[in-house]
Amino acid sequence: TKTALKRGWRRTCPRCGAGPVFDGYLKVRDDCSVCQQDFTPQRADDGPAWLTMLIAGHLMAPLIVLIYELWRPSPWVLFFSLSIPFVLLSLWLLPRIKGGWIAFQWAKRMHGFGAEPDGY
Repeated sequence: TKTALKRGWRRTCPRCGAGPVFDGYLKVRDDCSVCQQDFTPQRADDGPAWLTMLIAGHLMAPLIVLIYELWRPSPWVLFFSLSIPFVLLSLWLLPRIKGGWIAFQWAKRMHGFGAEPDGY
């Protein structure tokens, strides 16, 4: 599971670690271009988005409190100065978390991933 999660974080196939999981930013490929692992059983849905927002929110909330307590900027300045880093952090995390989410499903043989013989 640990190896699969590392490969998923790198957005590569959880089975071989060489082929890409995504065809673009978040579109999951039908199969791995290297080992032909079928990715159609994956069910990422809203889980990666939820986890991304949870992590990004928990990282940004202490920063918001710290900046507010130290400098007391107006709410508008605080909003606009921290919304860009929040969005960038979310955009960076989302494909990595989605890759890990798919890799976890593959490692635990969820949603039909265990149906094919595994040569790796």
